Amino acid sequence: MLKTHGCGELRAEHDGEQVTLAGWVHRRRDHGGLLFLDLRDSTGLVQVVVHPEHAPAAMAIASEVRNEFVLRIDGLVSKRLPGTENVELATGAIEVQAATVEVLNSSETPPFPINQDSDPGELTRLRYRYLDLRRERMARNLRLRHRVVKLIRDFMDARAFIEVETPVLGLATPEGARDYLVPSRVHPGSFYALPQSPQQWKQLLMVAGVDRYFQIARCYRDEDLRADRQPEFTQLDVEMAFVEEEDVLSLTEELYQHLAAELAPERPLPSPFPRMTYAEAMERFGSDKPDLRYGVEIADLTNHVRESEFRVFADAIAAGGRVRAIVVPGGGATPRREVDRLTEMAKEAGARGLVWVQFAGAGALDTLTDDDVKSPVGRFFTPAQLGSLGAACGAVRGDMLLIAADRDAITSRVLDVLRRHIAEAQALADPNALAFAFITQFPMFEWDETAERWSAVHHLFTSPFSDDYDLIESDPGSVRSRAYDIICNGQEIASGSIRIHRREILLRVLKTLGMSLDEAKARFGHMLEAFTFGAPPHGGIAPGIDRTVAIFAGERDIREVIAFPKTKSAADAMTGAPAPVSSAQLTEVHIALDAAAREALEQAASREA
Repeated sequence: MLKTHGCGELRAEHDGEQVTLAGWVHRRRDHGGLLFLDLRDSTGLVQVVVHPEHAPAAMAIASEVRNEFVLRIDGLVSKRLPGTENVELATGAIEVQAATVEVLNSSETPPFPINQDSDPGELTRLRYRYLDLRRERMARNLRLRHRVVKLIRDFMDARAFIEVETPVLGLATPEGARDYLVPSRVHPGSFYALPQSPQQWKQLLMVAGVDRYFQIARCYRDEDLRADRQPEFTQLDVEMAFVEEEDVLSLTEELYQHLAAELAPERPLPSPFPRMTYAEAMERFGSDKPDLRYGVEIADLTNHVRESEFRVFADAIAAGGRVRAIVVPGGGATPRREVDRLTEMAKEAGARGLVWVQFAGAGALDTLTDDDVKSPVGRFFTPAQLGSLGAACGAVRGDMLLIAADRDAITSRVLDVLRRHIAEAQALADPNALAFAFITQFPMFEWDETAERWSAVHHLFTSPFSDDYDLIESDPGSVRSRAYDIICNGQEIASGSIRIHRREILLRVLKTLGMSLDEAKARFGHMLEAFTFGAPPHGGIAPGIDRTVAIFAGERDIREVIAFPKTKSAADAMTGAPAPVSSAQLTEVHIALDAAAREALEQAASREA
């Protein structure tokens, strides 16, 4: 080894020891002849002192080094003089008196400071990700990720689960997002697909008699990216035979309670986790992944305005929609420009408009006058009527109502967007809280307006409730699935379900999804056949590792806990992937580019030139 200790391992008890350290120059300070180097490695930081009288050769070398040079230093550990200790540094009680300094490698000036928590911009950080990962925040996140995965593996092992690796090259099947396809050289015109998840493999393991399976699985989905999405991601894949929903939910809650106790004991989780059905979540919050750290719940005002002459409300109700609202705490004094901004946000979310009502003063909403109420619909309602609407939503003077009228799908989306915006603008959510909950009983099917057919809400192997079997063909929109999610702070953290394990039920589901028997056999013949050989009842769940680590790291974007993530356009800013390949490589896998692709490549080459 080139070193005897890690830089961050030295303490007062090492006083008087000769040590050899190796690491990067974090910071260099020249104090009137004495040279101070903060030396950094993966274990932390230590102060090195170079004396010109005691080590002139070391001083000559150290005088020429700059930040991020890689050094090897021999020296003596010494306690710092009283009053000079650095209490904010783990090694702050000591320093190392350098005897020799060796430059193992020099460094160009980095494109951004490594020793500062500055923001050089996303593309710069990803272009030089190997430098970004040297910074304390990113190094800490990587260590946390390692610890999370280690805790998970130990937890699962202690409960008799076995880890089984499943194939990465598989069959392309319609399971939601677009597949990443891999051309086959030895099978011209045929393709593998990278797994969106190990869904079919883990179900086949249940048929194989592996009662308790898990895997830290890599998954790939060709979809549009957001803060919580990447084209390649990692999930804890879990499947169990002979279980009901309660078994899976209890295990998963126990896992997250264990992680929180180990990683964030100062942030205790509720026990048990709150539970609500999909229908309840949509009714109260307009979202199947609501942030429960704050209230601002949706209220139904339909019956309160059913006799109103205001056409927007009347027309929405006549068309089968509803009138729903949320309260903006303290919003009575919101400037008009901000109200207009909220209206634009509502329109962007699909609303035709937004009705607002502001209440002045303080106290209950009684004895209101025209001067106490401000609203664009004031001529259709008396102050007392508007006060009654506010009271029905739990508002008081000083608050503001935001009202949407349309189909439930529209009002839910609009009010969810506004609710999240209000919470962020007013800092309603406790940043230190972890608000976990289970969402259950999702719809089995949803109507795809574009394709004009039913599609699976979760995935097509999710089991319907047995009470709803008779509705699969006759009323697909009313079928409930045995699916469940874990949410935390407004994000979906895990998704799972009790699976279909009977051939005839799977065929009925596939038929409802518009798949013929021949197509079903071509795409899922292996599953249909496996289900004829005594497939046990089974179910599972798949918590996202990236999202889980981000939650405990306090990061909003999962890219902050992934070593080498892609950009929002699914590109690798460091290596340049995806990139064109040679015509010889394309010929080898039997692929020819169409005219549009060739033109795009030529234009890209021209821009680079």
